[in-house]
Amino acid sequence: MRFSAFLENATRWGRQIKRDVVALWIAARDRRTPLAAKLVAGAVAAYALSPIDLIPDFIPVFGYLDDLLIVPLGILLAVKLVPVGLMMEFRATAAERHGRPVSHAGLAIIIAIWLCAAVLTAWWVWTGPFGGMTAHQT
Repeated sequence: MRFSAFLENATRWGRQIKRDVVALWIAARDRRTPLAAKLVAGAVAAYALSPIDLIPDFIPVFGYLDDLLIVPLGILLAVKLVPVGLMMEFRATAAERHGRPVSHAGLAIIIAIWLCAAVLTAWWVWTGPFGGMTAHQT
């Protein structure tokens, strides 16, 4: 009995998160949303709706960290920044939507972050302790 109640609550929470991500996606595009709320809502929605994660899920522990902590905390912050009446309207609109939008901007940003990390890592290896000139070469 307890496990089924836990599973039901977790399922309800997951649906609310999905709805709120779409509501924030709508909020980020609405002219009535304050600028700070637009920026946070847009960033959270872009990340949550991106087809790839910043930290891939196959990485132990950290792979699910964004799904379990970063996204929900970002949603909480963004929801607090959007005026209550507008958020209620956006949630109602999101609940009526069929399907989930995909964030191509979020995809591009995450790919750019991964490329920058790869370039910096290559530069560090090339010029750092594993490459470049060593003390005995000078």
